[in-house]
Amino acid sequence: MRSIWKGAISFGLVTIPVKLYSATEQKDVTFHQVHREDGGRIRYKRVCTQDGEEVPYADIAKGYELATGEMVVLTDEDFEDLPLTTSRRIDVLQFTPSEQIDPIYFAKSYYLEPDAQGAKSYVLLRNALESSGQVAVVKVALRQRESLATLRVRDGVFVLETMLWPDEIRAPEFGFLEEDIEVRAQELKMAESLITTMEADFDPSEYHDTYREALQQVIEAKVAGKEVIPAREEEEAGPAVDLMAALRASVEAAKREREGGEPAKSRKAAASGKAKEKNDKDAEKAPPKRKARKSA
Repeated sequence: MRSIWKGAISFGLVTIPVKLYSATEQKDVTFHQVHREDGGRIRYKRVCTQDGEEVPYADIAKGYELATGEMVVLTDEDFEDLPLTTSRRIDVLQFTPSEQIDPIYFAKSYYLEPDAQGAKSYVLLRNALESSGQVAVVKVALRQRESLATLRVRDGVFVLETMLWPDEIRAPEFGFLEEDIEVRAQELKMAESLITTMEADFDPSEYHDTYREALQQVIEAKVAGKEVIPAREEEEAGPAVDLMAALRASVEAAKREREGGEPAKSRKAAASGKAKEKNDKDAEKAPPKRKARKSA
């Protein structure tokens, strides 16, 4: 991996020099735009709408359009003059339990590697953070943008996860949240039974991108000159008229699939037993109707 940023973790009076690396990568199949007739690559030119002339990349700046249609042009120097105190620092603001941070705030993940002279301080903070069971809330500036972020430990290294600002999270303003929807006790019990039947330990290696694999096969078949046979379309089930019947059918289907060879290590027998006991108790009394509230 190649580092994309160098800076330091600022923790009280301690400064830990680090390098930052992207922790994830996209595995999508990439394409080029081509001419359908001969496969020639399509090229685009950067043309100014004012004079119609092609503009070199070095002469391109960022512009902010006003409501009047006028344009405010910003240069690299303008961005460099911004008062970003975190431009080369990861400032630790506080420590907090990870469960207090909604995952909807997380944007992108990065690994942090210490420089040689900062390895001991890095390991000290890492071990202390692990033993505390908390995450560090930090502020950092990357690519001319200041972000909140968290520091946590994964596989012995710090993971920096940038976060969205609160005003960047949309509120779910959906009409059904204002409706008084009643759920029967039998329906709730059956839904919980379905969840229990499908419980399993999460193993990401059990899942794969079937669309990307199928697309790669299409490309390989094109290269080999073979005829591509389209996948058979599965019939879509119609809307469930009887909710209870649909839930029962789902439970039975999940049980058959589970008994058909799902790895035993992924089952949670203890959790299933507790859930069954809870279901039996819940069946004795119907849950009260509750008015759903719209989030602020």
